[in-house]
Amino acid sequence: MRLKAADRFLYRYVLARKSTDRRSNGVGLFRPEEVRNILVVSSTAIGDTLLSTPAIRAVRKAFPKARIVALLNAANMELFSNNPNIAMIVPYHGGYSRFFRTISELKKYELDLAFILHGNEPQATPMCYLSGARFIFKLPNDSEYNFLLSNREPVLGWGDFSHGIEARLATAALAGVAADGPRMELFIEDRDREAAREFLRSEGVSENDILAGFQPGASTLSRQWFPERFIELGKKLTASYPGLKIVLTGSPAERALCERIRAGIGEGVIDSAGRLPLRQVPPLIESLSAFVTGDTGPMHISIAVGTPIVALYAVADHRKTGPLVERDRHVIIQKPRTCDPCVSKRCAYQKCMEAISVDEVFEAVEKVLRRRIPA
Repeated sequence: MRLKAADRFLYRYVLARKSTDRRSNGVGLFRPEEVRNILVVSSTAIGDTLLSTPAIRAVRKAFPKARIVALLNAANMELFSNNPNIAMIVPYHGGYSRFFRTISELKKYELDLAFILHGNEPQATPMCYLSGARFIFKLPNDSEYNFLLSNREPVLGWGDFSHGIEARLATAALAGVAADGPRMELFIEDRDREAAREFLRSEGVSENDILAGFQPGASTLSRQWFPERFIELGKKLTASYPGLKIVLTGSPAERALCERIRAGIGEGVIDSAGRLPLRQVPPLIESLSAFVTGDTGPMHISIAVGTPIVALYAVADHRKTGPLVERDRHVIIQKPRTCDPCVSKRCAYQKCMEAISVDEVFEAVEKVLRRRIPA
């Protein structure tokens, strides 16, 4: 109830502020040549932010002299701290945590323009408006805060876009930004790449070892494959490829899950869950020959760094979030949803994932490994 009360207060407050705001912010009044400071918002999960990187790159090219400030999730902003298309990162702490303090920080940049590439409402659009940005572009634009946007019409929802990257590029295009391709970007520093190599060496990995990665966890249970099936898959792979080792990835919260899988497979498993700084996860995934994962942040990291994925989809739709570049490098296993209507992220069951068998995932990994391992 407290959250709903806060939502109502914010809506009334912003409505009152807007009623006295003499600035017009329609698309027809937008002048690209007058833009000096730009805010890009991608304040949710790692994968969502990686899906935003093609649009951020396009904005940088369209406004080469402007300062680009990014509002990113505080938990994963270090992954993007060396992105050359971003001048400054302001941390977003989620919900109403430090809400007005963050607005005060954003005001310092005298923002002319804001692109909301991916951000949760009811906070994202009011935050941009209260930060002083005159022109605010956002797609989808079907929230209750549509009246704050420069693109009020036509009203579009997520169903109007074929892919998350497409929606973000369309948002940038509203300000005349030309797309620069759909390739996601992560910039790995040499020190992080060497640290990941040292971690693998410390775990007994040699240059001749073949590495296949498993990402057992996911943001929701409905997107997770079963631990028992990861164990069976790992046993089949290590038995079939004597020089192969399994690398488990995961967050600190997923350590128990990964430990269970490590113990179940036995020899030849390296458990990295919660043991590396976030910046060293991309170079670790980069070192793999194949990566088995659901629709997760590490899946998007793998795509960005060029490691082939075997992606397990059921509740989610790979057409919305899967790879758009070099698709033939990856193998997507997509199963239909089993319930109608589907409650997606709110589902507490793994019913859909039951349809993905160990044998078909094993065959998919073999397909990837045959391309990567010299005969």
